Amino acid sequence: MDKDQCALTPPMGWNSWDCYAANVTEEQLLRNAEYMRENLLPYGWEYIVCDIQWYEPLAGTGEGEYRPFAALSMDEYSRLIPAENRFPSSAGARGFGPIAEKIHRMGLKFGIHIMRGIPRQAVHAGAAVKGPGLRAAGIANPFSICRWNSDMYGIDPGKKGAQDYYDSLFGLYASWGVDYVKVDDICNTNMYPHMPYSGRGEIELIRNAIDKCGRPMVLSLSPGPALIEESWHLSKYANMWRITDDFWDHWDSLKDMFRRCELWQAHVQAGRWPDCDMLPLGRIGAGFKRPRYTNFTRDEQRTLMTLWCIFRSPLMMGGELSGCDEWTLSLLTNGEILDVLKKGVKPRQLYRDDKEALWMNSAPDGKINLALFNLGDENRKLSCRLDQFGIDGAGLRDLWKAEDRRVSGVICEELPPHGAALFRLSKA
Repeated sequence: MDKDQCALTPPMGWNSWDCYAANVTEEQLLRNAEYMRENLLPYGWEYIVCDIQWYEPLAGTGEGEYRPFAALSMDEYSRLIPAENRFPSSAGARGFGPIAEKIHRMGLKFGIHIMRGIPRQAVHAGAAVKGPGLRAAGIANPFSICRWNSDMYGIDPGKKGAQDYYDSLFGLYASWGVDYVKVDDICNTNMYPHMPYSGRGEIELIRNAIDKCGRPMVLSLSPGPALIEESWHLSKYANMWRITDDFWDHWDSLKDMFRRCELWQAHVQAGRWPDCDMLPLGRIGAGFKRPRYTNFTRDEQRTLMTLWCIFRSPLMMGGELSGCDEWTLSLLTNGEILDVLKKGVKPRQLYRDDKEALWMNSAPDGKINLALFNLGDENRKLSCRLDQFGIDGAGLRDLWKAEDRRVSGVICEELPPHGAALFRLSKA
């Protein structure tokens, strides 16, 4: 399958990081999957993604997010495997296979997070890599390390056995039934100024391995910000790539996303999605020992959903689904808003200053999706002239309010601080 066919529309799902950090368990994954099946699947939500350190038996027991140089669960070929105390069904070398099977029976898809490279413990233990005479130490680059996690060394793409290792890894994931892989410490190469875009070689190894493994998989690259000058490479080899570092529930971060989306708007294509990161909505932070309901106001939550959808970013819900309240569920199940994400094309910013922004994408049948944003801290009346779209009057569908009206000449809308409106225009 052509890699773009894996994600013809922006992937929609749930990722465990925002609520569980590095210590998610099998029970939590399946509980959130059940909720998705029962409440979100009809709206296009389908991926359940297990984030970082599923191979660390004692994840979450240290003072920080990660325990430095922790002992990791690993097989005889230097491949990390699920920690059995957290994922009991993985016992007996079954890996994530039983969990993926249960998720697939729900009509959903299963994804995992990995760090680029090969485990440091494999290198220092002289462990084997699958293939004649191959060893972890022979393919590792000990100078290529993650600055915030000690689990891995990068792989030197020029070393004999480098491709063999990634082929072995993704062959294992295919046997488990994995549909989506989020590869970390590979997208933001500003972190390594002495190795400009040092992730390029490993991205290509990973792409080759996916293409060989016999199972379609969405390839997601993190963290950001990705380099705009490398957009051609990211687009060629990945399905989605982060345009920001970890996104959390702070207005300044959300406001800055307008700048990032403007930078990347010309690179949004079917199967190739600049990624604004997860949706920190609902109940988050428990795994960080900071449990809370999102800091975003309700108006800011609508702004977040409106921007992600008009820009056509992948949607990965970060809050605990099983604890979803009625308001949060309403954001995730507004079919008209989600149609802007799935069916809109050519997203672009029409105007932005410090107080307001105007975005559009083109809807089917010649209609226009139009988003107005109040970026200021006070109520503000925003307006948009219809003649810039070559029309004098229009039928206007308010997608958040599910209301219809007609307008002539100018659209005017009063919005609360940090609020948004999303309309579908059809020619009168």
